[in-house]
Amino acid sequence: MGKMTQSSIASSDKRDSRLSRRRFLAACSAAGIANPLLPGVLLALSSQSSAAQTSGKSASAAALKISPEMLDAAAAIAGISLTTEQKNLMLNGLKSQRDSVDAIRGLDIPNSVAPAFVFNPVPSGVVLDTVKRPIRISPAPHLPLEARTATGSTREMERLCFLSVRELAELVKTRRVSSTDLTKMYLGRMKRLDASLHCVITLTEERALKQAAAADVEIAAGKYRGPLHGIPWGAKDLLAVKGYPTTWGAGGFEQQHFEEDAEVVKRLDAAGAVLIAKLSMGALAQGDLWGSKEHPMRTRNPWNLRQGSSGSSAGAASAAAAGCVGFAIGTETLGSISSPSTRCGVTGLRPTFGLVPRTGAMALSWSMDKIGPICRSVEDCALVLSAIYGPDGHDLSVQKAAFNWDATFNWKTLRIGYLKSAFDPNDDPLPVNATGPQKAAFQRRAYDATYATSALAALQKMGVSLIPLEMPKFPFGDITPVLEAEAAAAFDDLTRSGRDTLLAGQLAFDWPNQFRMARFYSAVDFIQAMRARTLAIAEMAKLFSHVDVIVTPSQGTQLVATNLTGHPAIIVPNGIRGDDAPKPASDEDGSLQNTGGPGTTLSLTFLGALYSEARLAAFARAYQDATGFHRLHPKLD
Repeated sequence: MGKMTQSSIASSDKRDSRLSRRRFLAACSAAGIANPLLPGVLLALSSQSSAAQTSGKSASAAALKISPEMLDAAAAIAGISLTTEQKNLMLNGLKSQRDSVDAIRGLDIPNSVAPAFVFNPVPSGVVLDTVKRPIRISPAPHLPLEARTATGSTREMERLCFLSVRELAELVKTRRVSSTDLTKMYLGRMKRLDASLHCVITLTEERALKQAAAADVEIAAGKYRGPLHGIPWGAKDLLAVKGYPTTWGAGGFEQQHFEEDAEVVKRLDAAGAVLIAKLSMGALAQGDLWGSKEHPMRTRNPWNLRQGSSGSSAGAASAAAAGCVGFAIGTETLGSISSPSTRCGVTGLRPTFGLVPRTGAMALSWSMDKIGPICRSVEDCALVLSAIYGPDGHDLSVQKAAFNWDATFNWKTLRIGYLKSAFDPNDDPLPVNATGPQKAAFQRRAYDATYATSALAALQKMGVSLIPLEMPKFPFGDITPVLEAEAAAAFDDLTRSGRDTLLAGQLAFDWPNQFRMARFYSAVDFIQAMRARTLAIAEMAKLFSHVDVIVTPSQGTQLVATNLTGHPAIIVPNGIRGDDAPKPASDEDGSLQNTGGPGTTLSLTFLGALYSEARLAAFARAYQDATGFHRLHPKLD
């Protein structure tokens, strides 16, 4: 399946960890070392002959003879040295290795085929809770005035657009509101607001109206399926839906269709939920820019329409924040639920790796992809997760761990830690030669720190005894090239065919360039990084041996670390910047530097031990109820 983004939240950590690598590659380029065309540095330097260019043969089939000079260049990139004798010994073997690469390429392996190995984040000795118990939702809510007075007209129904799933479920269950009226309301609102939000790729209107009508008939007959029955939702457009295109947000994939629904879609169908749209995503799960190079689109932040919504679950977060769906499904590889949830002021739940099956979803990184809900409240996320988790017999990474949501759980029994240095004031002075964007980021961090401090005060007011912690001293960021390596393999044909030029993003940090760079990453280094990942898992297990939940700002090293080690996270709104907030580095429409500023949202993240989503959600919900930030919504009309 797939997610990921080059998330703005993770970008600073990733760029720092790769700086020396990129400088070295740039130096190689400046020195005239050939561009790599084949996986692995050693084969990369065999370039396409002019004869092959005219004959139409593939680059591999017409590759030049591997020479000792090529090996010198490859060895420099790989960081090893070779003697003349060693190079001569290697030549025949490398020719054979290249032939094997060509044979594998000839199989035309589709994106849906996973590697013959499965990533398991569970440390040795850990025993998972596999006993499933009945879900315990919160009592029937006291519905707000707008819910008690809304009529069946679409405009009147729009007064319900920001209600939580739990509130909407009560209205639908008691038949005060029909699923059909609710679905028509959200469809109408989405059609109207998408002109400014760009959060929709494909409406599934016909399917939705049939589902809603069926839900109304079932509920009237007393066949109520549960809290998602009749609730309209939107899917990130990497989930396959039969009868509709699944574009992956990317140029060249606009007409792609699959003949079977993704497993998550099937499970939400079974829960009675109503799919109304396939929502925008950054191209191939990166950022908030989607579409083709000729017709690029950027999904917008409902709190500031001149800003992107961040990514890559861009449309899911934007639509949920704007009241265009009851809930949405997003995905994360390295920040793709966290980042847009932060930007758009909604609640996101990134589950433990291996809790939700990814069958029928685009693959980006088989060892990091995760599917999770983006909603308006923590309990909403828990209700959705209850419907989509668990093994399906196809995604072999899914564990038999249970998720037992209990709204009555006594969260006061939990040990709560916080990343102390992440909340401490930054005493580092601003460099005298700082650029405009650096100054803006520095000012924003200083301003936002007051909200983080207020969060700690709110937790203490709740009676929480916070345990100070620090992240392990470990090079988490240096493991992340495995993501690009897996992603480059998932889209190998896109790079080799040249169709990567159709994607909207063509800058240095965009996928086309990242996929090409990944071909410098050797198989040996990939395995070594995965071994380092085992050590990282052990380090994080030590951290969570002291606490049950960790409170942290939503950016920083923790985001990289927990995505690599598979830990769950819940991201909740944590306030709105005031009129005194520093202005963005740029006010240019859609600029990547146009972030933050007055009237935009902040977030707080709660981390949990592996497969501990139920108690994690119970604590995050308590904080949410105590602060009420999730009840604040953008004014779009």
